[in-house]
Amino acid sequence: MTDENEAQTSDPADRIADLEDRLQKQKRREKRNLRHARAHGFLDGVLAMLRPGDIVIDCGANLGVVSEPLAATGADVISFEPDPYAFGELTKRLGETPNVTLRQQAVATKGGTLRLMRASNFADNPRGGSVKSTILEGGRGIADGEAIDIEAIDFVAFLKDLIATRGAIAFLKMDIEGAELDLLEAMDDAGLFASIKSTVVETHERKFADLRPRYQALRERFAEKYSPQHVNLDWI
Repeated sequence: MTDENEAQTSDPADRIADLEDRLQKQKRREKRNLRHARAHGFLDGVLAMLRPGDIVIDCGANLGVVSEPLAATGADVISFEPDPYAFGELTKRLGETPNVTLRQQAVATKGGTLRLMRASNFADNPRGGSVKSTILEGGRGIADGEAIDIEAIDFVAFLKDLIATRGAIAFLKMDIEGAELDLLEAMDDAGLFASIKSTVVETHERKFADLRPRYQALRERFAEKYSPQHVNLDWI
């Protein structure tokens, strides 16, 4: 019997469930594509406004895909990346760029030594797997037992010092695989967003199911206080 005949004789309820599953996947794909398009458009607008002397920060710089165009504007770029593999690739890409400062550190609510967990497929695909490296336990697709020690910086204290010496920060991008939740709460409590002209964040509630209520509360809190142009929690 062919696949077509099998499909025709299968349980109608199964066929309906399969169609509904496909429809949901298509909706998620379309939503993701729209989010990507909006994020790229937002970044293009930021790049057009940056000038030499502006301060921009890339948290979770990974291989430098965002840091590189930021640096091309002439702005002073500070790029944080804790994963040793990704930091090596980032250094190859931007290590000789005079207006870029590379820091092999995780940004967190406290400084010191933390454990960095990598994706379960990291050994097979370090380039792709490095984007999932996280200091937060319990993430989906993470090999918790294969963590490595990395240095972390108290990012709230760092921002306070930077703002005190250099003034307002023009742009902050944050993609730190779940650690953004604690950090965003702490930054808001410290009133730091008043001195950051634009912040974009990729949140990771889908990877950390237990934290979804806190993520929802954060989104509601930020929606009341900040415009999407000021603090955008829907970065890619």
